[in-house]
Amino acid sequence: MEPLTIKTPADALSFIGHTLGFWPRESLVCITLVDNHVGATLRVDLPNPGSEISYAQTIADYLAHDANAASIVFAVYTSRPAEAGRARPHAATIAALTGALAERGMSIRDGLLVGDDAVSQYDGDPKAGPSLPLTSTQSSQVNAEFVYRGSTIAPTNRITLPASTKETQTADAVESCVKSMQSLNSRDAMDRARTLWTEMLDAKSFPTDEQIVSLVAGLQFPTIRDQLMADIPGIDEPMDRVLLAQTDSKPHWSRVEWAEQLLLHAYTRSSTGHSAPILTAIAFINWWEGRGSKAHQFLQLALEADPGYHLARLSDQMIGRGIVAGWTMDRNTAYRNRGLEAS
Repeated sequence: MEPLTIKTPADALSFIGHTLGFWPRESLVCITLVDNHVGATLRVDLPNPGSEISYAQTIADYLAHDANAASIVFAVYTSRPAEAGRARPHAATIAALTGALAERGMSIRDGLLVGDDAVSQYDGDPKAGPSLPLTSTQSSQVNAEFVYRGSTIAPTNRITLPASTKETQTADAVESCVKSMQSLNSRDAMDRARTLWTEMLDAKSFPTDEQIVSLVAGLQFPTIRDQLMADIPGIDEPMDRVLLAQTDSKPHWSRVEWAEQLLLHAYTRSSTGHSAPILTAIAFINWWEGRGSKAHQFLQLALEADPGYHLARLSDQMIGRGIVAGWTMDRNTAYRNRGLEAS
């Protein structure tokens, strides 16, 4: 693909929207720069008053993982209006970030203030500085190029699950399959589950309902669930390193994308009582890809399905502490355009 050139604020906002896959709200977005080339893109919710310094230190730590980056550009997305003669919205946050980045040998190249209807330079005078309507992103060159490549931008980052049949018949079939697996020794049960999952991941079409029942049944066993999740990226390294995205090898991202489609397909054919491990596995995929807020949403749905589901609760606590997948911190292993969210 031909490289994209960002020349205007509209280009920058289009790049952010397509990289993240949605339009941010009440967010800080930072993009690292390496010799005038774009590096990683990070989105985080704006901080609560009084937490700006610790917030800035955390953001600077994330950005510093891009070891070659010397500077950043940022965009503050907020509904708070900019008023002449007053500090810009979230000025304390940007001041703290400036200092935190300087401690790490990085600087701020430029900044944008994105309101509900217009975008302007963050350091500009609200009255004297030029302001562009947000609709200008629709005609930007970068937006046109992304659309040509098949990219779209969702209005928000809220997930929308496909409709689920939640049929009693499917639930009974899964329970029957679970009992059958319990009659096997653990190695045979694991081997059967992994063989089926590998066949699904290697296929080019969705599996049969019978195969889905077997997959959902296998996911009800924690040891099998963990192994099937670790099999998704196609990396031959220890399970814990794969699950925590700490491997030396790069994930096979097309395989990861297909795994998510298979799991969503399985969700539509599973009962509520069997859906928690499916939703948790999907959450891990989103976390691996750098979509922390979506991972959190899937984990919340898993806990709604089963409030006592241990892996979902632990994983949600991990993401809530701001831990991001190791793969996202390396341009050689990160997913696609490196759009990263710290929930």
